[in-house]
Amino acid sequence: MKLSPRKSQTARGLRDLQKLMATAVIRPLARGDRMQIKWIDGQPAKILVNNFIKPNNRLTSFERLEIYNRQYWFRLRDCFYVDYPGLRAILGDRKFERLADLYLAQNPSHSFTLRNLGSRLVKFLEANSKLTAPRSPLALDMARLEWAHIEAFDSEAKVPLQTDEILDANPSKLRLQLQPHLTLLKLHHRIDDFLIALKKNAGLRSEASNAVEQNHPHKKIKLARKLKREINFLAVHRFDDGVYYKSLDEGQFRVLSALQKGATLEKACARLAGLEISGDLGENIKKWFANWTALGWFCGVKK
Repeated sequence: MKLSPRKSQTARGLRDLQKLMATAVIRPLARGDRMQIKWIDGQPAKILVNNFIKPNNRLTSFERLEIYNRQYWFRLRDCFYVDYPGLRAILGDRKFERLADLYLAQNPSHSFTLRNLGSRLVKFLEANSKLTAPRSPLALDMARLEWAHIEAFDSEAKVPLQTDEILDANPSKLRLQLQPHLTLLKLHHRIDDFLIALKKNAGLRSEASNAVEQNHPHKKIKLARKLKREINFLAVHRFDDGVYYKSLDEGQFRVLSALQKGATLEKACARLAGLEISGDLGENIKKWFANWTALGWFCGVKK
C-alpha cells in the first residue's frame, strides 16, 4: 500500500494512514524482539515505511517505527505478565511467554483500557489446549479464576437490594439480579489459596489488575503443579473495595447460578432436588440468603 501526498490529506487518506500505522505497530515481533523486515505481502517493510515515516539524523524510517512496534508489545506483555501470575506459575516463564504472544497476536487489544486484555483468554485456552499441555485443566481453571478476580476488582457495583423490598414478593415470579462483579465458578482444582498467596504482596496496576513480584519462581512452579484436583465451587466478588473468594457448596452454587441465569426464586431453589443437604433445608436456604444479602450480592429485581 502506498499513500500519495494528495490522498493522505483527505479524510479518507487520513483513515488509511491510521489503519496502516496501526497495522504496523501491532504486528508481532520477529526473533530477537525486532520488527519484522517483511511486510504482510512479502515485500521489504522498509519500502512501505519510507512512504509514511520520515527518517531523522539518527534513525531511519524503519528504526523510528520499530520503536513504537516494540514498545506496544513490551507493554502488552508486561500487563499480561502481571495479570496472570497463577497461570505463569503453572506453565513457567518460557511457556507462558509463548502463549501470551500467540494469544495477543490473535486477540489484539480493542479496548481503551488494558484491563480487558485477557477477556478472551479462557476461550483461547479452550481452543488451544496444546499450548498448556500436560497441565491444560489446571491452567484453564487458573485463567478462569484470574479473570474473575479482574472482573471483581473493577466491574460495576450496583446499589444492594434491601430485604424489605422483596418481603411480599411471589417466589414463583421473583427474579433476583446479582451484582455484575460477582462471578460463580466451578473449578476442578483447589487453586484459590495458592493464588491468594501469589497476590499477598501485590500492588495494583493503574488500569485495574493485581501485579505481583515472584521472588522464587521455580519453587512456585513446583507448588502450582502439585495443586490438588478436587471440585471446588467459588464465588469471586468485591466487598468493601476488596476482592474475596468465598467457598460454596454445590447447593449454594446451583441456586446462585440459576438466579444469575434469570430463573425465578422458586425454580432456583428447585435445583436443590436430589442433593443431600444436612440439616433443615428451609433453615439452610434462609441462612444462605441472609448471608448473600449481607454481602450485597443482590442488586435488583428482574421484571
